[in-house]
Amino acid sequence: MAEVRLVDTSLRDGNQCLWAALGIDTAKTLTIAPVMDRIGLKAIDFTTSTHMGVAVRYKREDPWERIRLMAAATPRTPLQFMSTGFRFISWETAGPDFMALVFRVLAGNGIRRFCLADPMNDADSNIACARMVKQGGGEYVIAALVFTLSPVHDDAHYAERARRLAACPDIDAIYVKDPGGLLSPKRAASLLPAIKAVIGAKPLELHSHCTIGLGELVYLDAVDWGVSALQCAAGGVGDGISNPPAGRVVANLRALGHSVPIDDEALAEVERYFTRIAEAEGLPVGSPQAFDAGYLRHQLPGGMVGTMRRQLAESRLSHLENAVIEEIGHVREELGWPIVMTPFAQIVLTQAVMNVTGKERYAVVPDEVIRYALGRFGRPNVPIEPRVLERIESLPRTRELRAEPPMAPLAELRRRIGPDLPDEEFLLRATMPAGQVDAMRAAGPAARHYDPSTRPALALIRTLTARRDLKEVSVEKGAFRLRLRRRSRAPVPGQKSGPP
Repeated sequence: MAEVRLVDTSLRDGNQCLWAALGIDTAKTLTIAPVMDRIGLKAIDFTTSTHMGVAVRYKREDPWERIRLMAAATPRTPLQFMSTGFRFISWETAGPDFMALVFRVLAGNGIRRFCLADPMNDADSNIACARMVKQGGGEYVIAALVFTLSPVHDDAHYAERARRLAACPDIDAIYVKDPGGLLSPKRAASLLPAIKAVIGAKPLELHSHCTIGLGELVYLDAVDWGVSALQCAAGGVGDGISNPPAGRVVANLRALGHSVPIDDEALAEVERYFTRIAEAEGLPVGSPQAFDAGYLRHQLPGGMVGTMRRQLAESRLSHLENAVIEEIGHVREELGWPIVMTPFAQIVLTQAVMNVTGKERYAVVPDEVIRYALGRFGRPNVPIEPRVLERIESLPRTRELRAEPPMAPLAELRRRIGPDLPDEEFLLRATMPAGQVDAMRAAGPAARHYDPSTRPALALIRTLTARRDLKEVSVEKGAFRLRLRRRSRAPVPGQKSGPP
């Protein structure tokens, strides 16, 4: 029987899948940090450039400050940053000098473990990034083999890339990343041994989702095929379209005779905490999913399901969800079977929405789809369907984008944005609208503590004090008493007094 380590994904992938990446802020993170540090985790899957952008755009919080504070609160547990190729926050492809700065600044702020998940499974790209991470001070690099189902993604495809990654001295471990929860026990029985056979002594980890009920079953079998660490989410952010729930995975592994060296009380406290957040904030909680064979065609990853639903709701198009999901499968095949993960998940989803809502399919083609067709994200696994490629090539916008210059060199960006800016602020301003960064800075330091038990009372107080017909609000519960009185404004000399 094997010893199995856990990587917690609650703050990053669990939050993204079930809470559209918006449920977690700095206060919620720091409140549970000391308890997470006691569990005995191999790592905490903490953030990505996408999540850092969300912190600025929606929370008006400094993502660098969040990393520093979390690293200080979890000295025994490495924080992980997941990188998806040569990009940071924006979708624009960045140069090596820019990415080297990104990795160096991340390491300097407290990221110790770097996960490299190239969306094309480009081994050369991962190897280049791994070298930059180690040169920039990163301690541990784990390279991903992103799993998908297509006519070209067979066991040989993954074994060949695994062999090349394992030969790189800057890569410490390999993991199979299954963002769609597509890996079945039957497929894993051939895939995982094929990978393990070529990576030698380097550890093999597994990351999957429960989207169609397969992730948890695969985890239990994967240990027998050489997987030594599993990535799980806790409590309210586990299960559903998220990652397998940590508590249940641990219990089942032990029942099968395996060893999971963690602090059970600390894990239970973390699970309760994320469930309490969901209850206090009215957020969804993951629940077991039924198998859906239709999902195997569109393969939208768990995180993008939550994002898609939010975006459709904001556009008042929720009734088109099923049509969009069906269209995703068609778009993916026509574009040459891209793996449905960032940024291709967003690219395929956006084109599918355009096709469903437009007068005809490909009547509107977003810039990122054009850039994909132009090879800006790498070469497609198979050629784009000729009719679709012809449509893209005929667009005036394609000619414009073909002529657009690449991302400016680092020195030029420094000169243009501000040569004296700290690296952290420079990287945000180089990849985000200035107004969003300005708003974040104006908001000041983020709150550092969160108590879910106070949320109902605070919501009630906000509702009552917003009413203009109340002069006094009194809240009492047990020994707690709070009384608020609305003060009348003193009249200005020479003016009639207005309402209080």
